[in-house]
Amino acid sequence: MKQVLTVGAALLMTTSVAQAVGLDRSAQNIGVIFQNGNYAELSFGRVMPSVSGTDVTIFGSRDTGNVAKDYSIMGLGYKTDLSDQLSFALIVDEPYGADVAYPVGQSTALGGTTATLDSVAFTGLLRYKMNENLSFHGGIRAQSIEGKVTLSGAAYGANSPPTGINGYSVTLDRDTGYGYAIGAAYEVPDIALRVALTYFSEIDHEFATTDNLGSTADTKVTTPQAVNLDFQTGIAADTLLFGSIRWAEYSVTKVIPQNFGVATSGRSLTNIEDGFGYTLGVGRRFSDVWSGSFSIGYEPEGDDLVSPLAPTNGNYSVALGAQYTMDNVIVSGGLRYIALGDASAQTSDTARASFTDNSAVALGLKVAYTY
Repeated sequence: MKQVLTVGAALLMTTSVAQAVGLDRSAQNIGVIFQNGNYAELSFGRVMPSVSGTDVTIFGSRDTGNVAKDYSIMGLGYKTDLSDQLSFALIVDEPYGADVAYPVGQSTALGGTTATLDSVAFTGLLRYKMNENLSFHGGIRAQSIEGKVTLSGAAYGANSPPTGINGYSVTLDRDTGYGYAIGAAYEVPDIALRVALTYFSEIDHEFATTDNLGSTADTKVTTPQAVNLDFQTGIAADTLLFGSIRWAEYSVTKVIPQNFGVATSGRSLTNIEDGFGYTLGVGRRFSDVWSGSFSIGYEPEGDDLVSPLAPTNGNYSVALGAQYTMDNVIVSGGLRYIALGDASAQTSDTARASFTDNSAVALGLKVAYTY
């Protein structure tokens, strides 16, 4: 029954898309620390969003075109037992990201606006088993981030302050910050029950900044604290129920370059609410080598007025997964369809474009080796 779990894990890596709980990409999954014995994995995901909208009437009701670019996610995981009670895991993931580009010549309000955010994190975790049922885990995270934003279109007013910031562009050079993760798990091996709670700390960054308003000071940005609750339990022979709840405090993530803040009375380039994400699924082992799973996901809607750099509001998703085991090699794959929530892109708290009936498709593949 325990082998069914890895199908769920492969699927969970494909859930993030176009602002699933803020800027989440990997959802900071630490499932590798709970694998049996020595274990290594390589995972890859591809997300293909279709996000388009229409300018409000004052800007001519023009189509925006597809503003969300396809992106890939990669991850590495390694776990080894140091003793009967102590184990170590190294996890490499891409926790946050953004790839938004409004085609030039389409939207009057926002055409030419772009945002890119790339990240990579290295997490070293130790897990100590108190007994068969209770364990504690924790470790250090090193996180590297870089980004670039361009604001373009009539929604941003004139080309220079104080009447507008149309044409504003900023580059945030790569910076590395440090934080920690800590948690506990309760298990009943006979029924494949495990409930794991993990806290991820905020991480502070100071980005060397270059923009076309002449900013010279570093830009201070904090990535959110978050909590993951993951669970699984056997519900019948060869059948596993699994799920997760994630909360992230994105309201602390403000990006205010020096002179941009002066020109906009302290406004942030980002406007992201705190968020919850939920996943629930069932896995089934069909034979000694084949397993499958089905899961659903949900992120509640927030304020209808959202940043043009993240023009969606909540989502629903469904996913299918399969796993094939060959001796010590486990190959897992998943396909997820995401229905993205409707939203209105705003500047100065005023709707500039409406985004409705959007979606995304995500594919995930993981190869694992046990030894």
